Amino acid sequence: MAKNKTLFECEACGNQQSKWLGKCPECGAWDSFIELKSQQVKVLKEIANLSLKASEAVCIEDVKLENFSRLDTGDEELNLVLGGGLVEGSLVLIGGSPGVGKSTLLLKIASNLAKKAKKVLYVSGEESKTQIKLRADRLEANTPDLFLLTELCLENILEELYKKDYAVLIIDSIQTLYSNKLTSAAGSISQVRELTFELMKVSKTQNISTFIIGHITKEGSIAGPRVLEHMVDVVLYFEGDATKEIRLLRGFKNRFGGVSEVGIFEMTPKGLISAKNLANRFFTRGKASAGSALGVVMEGSRALVLEIQALVCESSYPKRSATGYEKNRLDMLLALLERKLEISLGHYDVFINVSGGVKINETAADLAVVAAIISSFKNRPLSKDSVFIGELSLNGEIRDVFNLDTRLKEAKMQKFKNAIVPSKPLEDLQMRCFVAKELSQVLEWM
Repeated sequence: MAKNKTLFECEACGNQQSKWLGKCPECGAWDSFIELKSQQVKVLKEIANLSLKASEAVCIEDVKLENFSRLDTGDEELNLVLGGGLVEGSLVLIGGSPGVGKSTLLLKIASNLAKKAKKVLYVSGEESKTQIKLRADRLEANTPDLFLLTELCLENILEELYKKDYAVLIIDSIQTLYSNKLTSAAGSISQVRELTFELMKVSKTQNISTFIIGHITKEGSIAGPRVLEHMVDVVLYFEGDATKEIRLLRGFKNRFGGVSEVGIFEMTPKGLISAKNLANRFFTRGKASAGSALGVVMEGSRALVLEIQALVCESSYPKRSATGYEKNRLDMLLALLERKLEISLGHYDVFINVSGGVKINETAADLAVVAAIISSFKNRPLSKDSVFIGELSLNGEIRDVFNLDTRLKEAKMQKFKNAIVPSKPLEDLQMRCFVAKELSQVLEWM
């Protein structure tokens, strides 16, 4: 009699091994391998067989382009991040911290689509119909073509999905559902893989656009295996503090468009709304104070003026902390200040904060960060009419940044008068631009 082959799988990344290991060789997680039961192994083989169907090679010149049909979600910011709208038959994964507004946004989007004669099925495994109805009343999202289903079993959800001609399916959330094919608990790696695979098949075969809400871990990634992100068409992350009004929706994967755009939303009593005129919400124009400098960063195709706040104070046990800015980048800038400007901060605490809850992912804010640190260290306020734009290299040079004219146009629109930049703009923007090639020149200007 043949012996059953044992298979172990990492709960963090899905790596499979023939024997138990203490540390996963793929993701480095400790004590994450679990033994798969015979039924789970059988389902995995079925998925693999369906995924590996033989196909015939076709000359690239003979391939015909397909035009994707997109649905208008009724929200400008979401349309922007999705690349122009929701592609029919696509699978979209949305992650974010608890309370950031994932369910609120998707319920409003469901209502917008339902008002355009598209039948929408909103499935919740976390809330009752009464709770969802209360939120719908607050969001003014009641419409005849929006249907609610509180169910945890995938087979029952699919049974309901085939009863009506649904165009959109919303799952809230993937970690709460389970399939009868598997005996493992809801949220386990096997369940998440099976659920996502079945939803993908339904979306592609029935041409149903599907939104999936995913919980995130304390590290900020989607909870469960990374295979979840690989299987879907679009991955979106909500950023921002749940205690603040501003939220950012950033794309990390999009098979139907780019991932450069960022959606900006504002949390109101009527839910998340597109933030069209929030350019002046990320900085203050009050009295000048030491430790505050203004910079301009690009979020997708739009420029935002941000306030960089710095606090430098003497300490016996110096600390370095950055909120909204990369910690390693901050350490590099502090070393640069000590080497090039002889500003020794080895016995000082240095704290950096980016106002508005925005996370800076580019280097064009380097000059503003340095200006805020020097301002706090010397206790000299900087003018609220000036913006700092530039990337700093390790030898103290200030390098050019992309879209300089776009940044300066936004600064001009916000009525700033001065700009410290690495080069002259191509257009005459009626602003006083101080061109600085080295960090020492900025110190002289300050």
